[in-house]
Amino acid sequence: METKSATATAPAPAQTASEKTRFQRIWRMLRKKPMSLLGFGLISFFALAAALAPVLAPPAPNARDAYIIPQDGYSPDPVRPNDAHIFGTTEQQYDLYYGMVWGTRTAFRVALTVVFVSLVIGIIVGGLSGFYGGWVDDVLMRFTDIILAFPDLVLAVVIVAVSGPSLHNVMLSVTAVSWPSYARLLRGEVLSIKERDFVSAARALGASDFRILFRHIIPNSIYPLLVVASLSMGRIVITAAALSFLGLGAPVGYADWGQLISLSRNWILGTSGNPFEYWHTVFIPGFTIFLFVLGWNLLGDAVRDILDPRQK
Repeated sequence: METKSATATAPAPAQTASEKTRFQRIWRMLRKKPMSLLGFGLISFFALAAALAPVLAPPAPNARDAYIIPQDGYSPDPVRPNDAHIFGTTEQQYDLYYGMVWGTRTAFRVALTVVFVSLVIGIIVGGLSGFYGGWVDDVLMRFTDIILAFPDLVLAVVIVAVSGPSLHNVMLSVTAVSWPSYARLLRGEVLSIKERDFVSAARALGASDFRILFRHIIPNSIYPLLVVASLSMGRIVITAAALSFLGLGAPVGYADWGQLISLSRNWILGTSGNPFEYWHTVFIPGFTIFLFVLGWNLLGDAVRDILDPRQK
């Protein structure tokens, strides 16, 4: 009985070998492109900073919201990096280091939330449109075309201006302009895959439309969407930062990279006779956004190489 139990709980050799081969192939592909490893390293660094934010920048014991940046006075002139503020302060004396660390969490929350919701909406709209065709396709795709006809940033600004400035409304507006591209892409994939033999076989066996669409078609057509989603993470963060810079995003003092750049707008050119006196207020949050976006773009290229069947 003991031998039989041990045999039953042992992993299947074929499955283990298959998983090992898969990981070896992925690692081999990543090694061929060191920039993909750089992207993975950058995103891992930011993820670690977000996870350790309470340790790297502990909030005050009586703080009601950890995302509110501590202030050291109300002077309009920033303070350059020193022992008390290793990244210096912005105008109104918000600690830049604290804002950068907790702003990492904000960036991940915005990017992941917008991508997830946009994917869900795009899958539903694109899947139904491509699967049923006819008037369903006409109605859904014409509505999608209307959204795509507006410039993304302009439409996002209008939505936030109407609904009111807040980080939640920023995520809502960016989602509203992001899902149509996923829907159009998935529709094209569904139109191709629904004519395959395995779909016809499932229909002949009496499978319902819901099962055929979500069990057979979408799992075989979602890979291009995952690639686009990984490449969109950086664009979403830039768009959200732009809205915060315009004063339509997070409130003043909230740990958001776009909000920190907004606080530096009066000091971009420095002071008279010293244009680089307050360089830290612009360079540190701007360069951080650059690295964050670069990491997602490089990681997106790696995801594309891994999921592209032509690379296998």
